[in-house]
Amino acid sequence: MSAPHLLAVNFRDPAHPEAGGAELHLEEILLEAVARGLRVTWLASAFPGAAPGIDHRGIRIVRRGAWWNFNLVVPRVLRREFSSPPPDLVIEDINKAPCFTPLATRAKVAVVVPHLFGSTAFREAPAPVAAYVVLLETLIPWIYRRSRFLAISESTRDDLVRRGVARSRVAVVHCGLDHDSYRVDAAVGKSARPTILFVGRLRRYKGLDWVMRAFPRVLARRPDAILQVIGDGPHLPELKLTAARLGVAASVELLGFLPRSEKVRRMREAWMLVQPSPKEGWGLTVVEAGACGTAVVAAASPGLKDSVRDRVTGLLVPYDDDARLAEALLRVIDDSRLRESLAAEGVKWAARFTWPDCARRSLDALMLEGAADAIPLGPRAREGSA
Repeated sequence: MSAPHLLAVNFRDPAHPEAGGAELHLEEILLEAVARGLRVTWLASAFPGAAPGIDHRGIRIVRRGAWWNFNLVVPRVLRREFSSPPPDLVIEDINKAPCFTPLATRAKVAVVVPHLFGSTAFREAPAPVAAYVVLLETLIPWIYRRSRFLAISESTRDDLVRRGVARSRVAVVHCGLDHDSYRVDAAVGKSARPTILFVGRLRRYKGLDWVMRAFPRVLARRPDAILQVIGDGPHLPELKLTAARLGVAASVELLGFLPRSEKVRRMREAWMLVQPSPKEGWGLTVVEAGACGTAVVAAASPGLKDSVRDRVTGLLVPYDDDARLAEALLRVIDDSRLRESLAAEGVKWAARFTWPDCARRSLDALMLEGAADAIPLGPRAREGSA
């Protein structure tokens, strides 16, 4: 008898140039499936220079379509390539636009939702494209009415419930953390200058323009402060113009993409990490910073209010309030006792999250409905269902 087949659907795979936290999260879940003896396929979009299919750590990656039409291509691919026989379980990761896989497969479908865009889509995309994404999201409760959902934060769960998904069908499992990489290193001290660090994709919806607007107030009181930005993306040219227009370009370092080792070093050296996004699924970078012994200032927005413990591991600020953000950044710069307390508590908070635990609990939650006879559950889930 052949091993049960799990098919995952996500716009990107781990090798995609813009792969990020969502892809890391799904990869950890699928590696757990491989460890349990499942045959795992990951259906993703193609990108320039990518092979149509590769093997990755025991996962077969199949690339079809492109980023702009992937959700339209997936139903046809499911019918043509994955219908005879159908997989034992399809896991769709709704990380951009939904692909509506239940309409194209006889397999059971479970859903991973990092977060839904809602109105934040209009911050990134032209109005017609944003309206298209928002319209597709309104259909999720009906199209996936028989599916089980996995959310990575309470905020995402509550968003799904508000949209009409039954709370009983939504499990919440927080993301894990690579503690071998993200940890305190006593040999690495804090930088001499007050350093504010941002890590993430440079897209409009990440909110970095808000930090730029608040930064002149910071420099007015602490002219030695510096803003370091790690990441790349289509918003970079506009950010450069904004920094020049605000007169802060000399105090802003746009570092681009950096290898993980360099990124971690700068996390350890920074006085704080800033995460200004108006909406996140969880906010992996704030927990990574905490594990490195670095305080956090973040928007009091969905996802971040789950991953940051306000006034314990970081300070939460109402989104888009320039004065409040500047004051929070200055407070962390000026108050060494606060900064050290937030850092110490961040280390304790981050210790709670591991990828093996996240992967086990997530896969069990996704398989509880309909596929448990075909796919083995982990021991913790088996005991709970006995």
